[in-house]
Amino acid sequence: MVVLNRKFFQVHIVYMGEKEHEDPAITKKLHYEMLSTLLGRYDLIDIPLQKFPGVVQVIPNGIHKLHTTRSWEFIGLNQHHSPQNLLEQSNMGQGTIIGVIDSGVWPESRSFHDEGMGPVPSRWKGICQQGESFNSSNCNRKIIGARWFVKGFQDQIPFNTAEGREFMSPRDGEGHGSHTASTAAGNFVEKVSYKGLAAGLARGGAPLAHLAIYKVCWNFEDGGCTDADLLKAFDKAIHDGVDILSVSIGDNIPLFSYVDMRNSIAIGSFHATLNGIPVVCSAGNDGPISQTVQNTAPWLITVAASTIDRTFPTAIILGNNRTLWGQSITTGQHNHGFASLTYSERIPLNPMVDSAKDCQPGSLNATLAAGKIIICLSESNTQDMFSASISVFEAGGVGLIFAQFHHDGIELCKVPCVKVDYEVGTQIVSYIRKARSPTAKLSFPKTVVGKRVSPRLASFSSRGPSSISPEVLKPDIAAPGVDILAAYRPANRDQDDSYEFLSGTSMACPHVTGIVALIKSLHPNWSPAAIRSALVTSASQTATDGMKIFEEGSTRKEADPFDIGGGHVNPGKAVNPGLVYDVVTEDYIQFLCSMGCSRSSITSLANATIKCKLKSNTRLDLNLPSITIPDLKTKVTVARKVTNVGNVASVYRAIVQAPFGISMRVEPETLSFNSTCKTLSFKVTFLSTLKFQGDYRFGSLAWTDGEHFVRSPISVRAMEAYAGV
Repeated sequence: MVVLNRKFFQVHIVYMGEKEHEDPAITKKLHYEMLSTLLGRYDLIDIPLQKFPGVVQVIPNGIHKLHTTRSWEFIGLNQHHSPQNLLEQSNMGQGTIIGVIDSGVWPESRSFHDEGMGPVPSRWKGICQQGESFNSSNCNRKIIGARWFVKGFQDQIPFNTAEGREFMSPRDGEGHGSHTASTAAGNFVEKVSYKGLAAGLARGGAPLAHLAIYKVCWNFEDGGCTDADLLKAFDKAIHDGVDILSVSIGDNIPLFSYVDMRNSIAIGSFHATLNGIPVVCSAGNDGPISQTVQNTAPWLITVAASTIDRTFPTAIILGNNRTLWGQSITTGQHNHGFASLTYSERIPLNPMVDSAKDCQPGSLNATLAAGKIIICLSESNTQDMFSASISVFEAGGVGLIFAQFHHDGIELCKVPCVKVDYEVGTQIVSYIRKARSPTAKLSFPKTVVGKRVSPRLASFSSRGPSSISPEVLKPDIAAPGVDILAAYRPANRDQDDSYEFLSGTSMACPHVTGIVALIKSLHPNWSPAAIRSALVTSASQTATDGMKIFEEGSTRKEADPFDIGGGHVNPGKAVNPGLVYDVVTEDYIQFLCSMGCSRSSITSLANATIKCKLKSNTRLDLNLPSITIPDLKTKVTVARKVTNVGNVASVYRAIVQAPFGISMRVEPETLSFNSTCKTLSFKVTFLSTLKFQGDYRFGSLAWTDGEHFVRSPISVRAMEAYAGV
C-alpha cells in the first residue's frame, strides 16, 4: 500500500490502495521494480509516479501528535464472580489480540508479565522486531509482537540517536505507549501506587488479551508520529492479524479529507475496518472549544475523556489557622512548617509585562520569590501547573498554589503544589492582601474514593461538532481519561517498571479498547459498526449523584452529544444492547461520494470499482447510532435500520425526546422481530417550528422492549432558508 521514496531527502507517500498480493515479498519486489524505472529523475519523481498504473496519490510526509487503578471499577467492570460479570463472561479477553499504535512499550513493566495468559493464537503472523535494548526475549504471551517504524520520522525531523531518552527499537522512550497498552490490556499487578497514592490492584480492561505493539511515535526533538510510519503500522497490523487497534494519536484542525493520505489514520483505519478490525481513537485535547474534535471518520470509534470518582485532597493551612482544600499528586519534599506566602502578581520580574499573574516562564523576581509559597492564577488553558511550577522553582520558590477555572487533571510539579479553583484562589489572595506577614503550609495529599460527583467531561476533551463532516456525530462515547494511573517508562533505564498519572483522551481511548476486546470475545462476528453502535446506544447520561453528566470547563453546563456522544461508556450494557445499527462498506462508499471525493480515489481506497449514486440525503442516511442534522431548513426525513441481537421474538416501541423547537415523527413506532425478521427499517421526520436560525438543539430517540433501552442521541440545528442563497 505504501512506498517510501526520497526526493531531496524528503519522504513522499505513494498510495496504491489495497494490496494485490498477500505475500509481502511479492509486494516489495513490485514496488522496487516500479521505483527502479525512476532512477536519476529525483527532481520530478512525484510527477512521474502519479502517472503509474495503480498509483492513487503521491503526497509529502506529515507529522501527528500523541494525545496524552480505580477507573475500571468506576465504570462497573468489576472482578467479582458472577454469571452476569462481563469480565467473567468474556474470560477477560483471553485469545483476543489488541494492536497498539503508539510510542512503544517498556516490556519489563509488571503489567506486561504473562502469568495466566493463554498460548499465542495460531493465526498470529506478527514478529518481535529487534533493535536497541530490545530483542525476542522481550516478547512473551502478553506482548506477542512488536514492530517499530522510523523512516518517515527520520525524514521530517533529523535527530541524533546518541542523545535523549529514545531507543531505536520498540522500546518506549516516552512512556505514553506503555501507559495506553497497560490501560487496555495490562495483566494483574498487586500493590501498585504512585508514591503511596491510588494504591491497589492495577489491571487493564482486558487483562488476558494479547498485545501487539507498533511504535510510530518518537521522543526526539518535539516528538511526533508521521503519516508514512502510521500507514506502515496499519498495514503491518492488518497483516499480522490483530483483532482491535488502539490509536491515541491525532491531527490538527483543519482536518484533511478522509481519502487524503495526509489523513493517514482515516485511511489506515478504513482498511482495518474492511478487514473487520475495530479502530478506537482519541478525540483530541483541544477542549473546551467547539469543533475541535479529531479522528472524525464515520468508521472510527472516537473517545472523549471524563473524570472518575477518585480525588487527592490536599490541605492548605493559612497563617490565620484557616484550612482550605485543593488537589495534588506531588509527594516530594514538603516544608513541614509554615512558609511565607505571596501572590505572583506582587513579585513580577518586569512590572510592565502582565505575565507574572499565572507564572509564565521567567516572569518572577527571584529575590522576592525565594523561600516563599506562591499562588498563581491562570485565566486560560495556555498555562499549566507544571510550567508554573518550573517558574516558581527557578525563582527559588518552595511551593505553588495554582488556581484555574477547572480542577480536573492534576499534574506533577517541580515543587510541592496544590491545584485549586477560583473560589479558593480568591480566598487565599484576599488573605494575602489583608495579612501583614501571610504564611501557609501545604499538607501531603490523600486518596479519597467515592466522594466526588463523576463522571464529568474533562475540560481538555475536544468538542464536536465535526468540522469536516458535521452530519457524523463525534465524539462517539466518553470514558475515563483524567488522572489515570498506569505503566510508564522508568526515569532510570535500570528500573524494571514505573507507574505514573496521565490525563488526556489518549487515556480514555484504551479504556474503550479494552471494553471492545471483551465485547469481541463474546461476539466475534460483530462488525466494527455493530460494536460502536452497542457502545453508543447503551451509554449512560447520569452521574453518581443521579443528575445529568456535566462538563468541566469555563461554563460547567450539562454535557451534550458534542461533548460525550452517546454518553459515558457502560460495558455491562454494551455487551447486550438489544439492537445494533450496522454499516456495510457500500454505505461508507456512498458517504464518501456525498462528501465530494473523486470516484477514482474512492475506488482505490476500497480496492473495488464503485458507482456513486445520486441521493439527496446520503450523509444523513448513513446508518449511524446517532442522528445529526446541521442545516434543517424546514423538513427532512432520515432513514435508519436496526438489527436484533437480543431476544429472537421481541417487540420494540419508540420513545422520542425531540429537541426544543423541533417536532419528530417516527414511522413505524413499533418494530417486531422474530426468527425470520432480524433487521427492520424505520424513518424519522424532523420539522422545524423555529422562526429564526438557531444553535444546535439536542434530544434522543430510544427503542425499548422493556429489557433493553437502545438510545440514539439527536442533534439538530435549524437554519433559515435565505432567498437567493
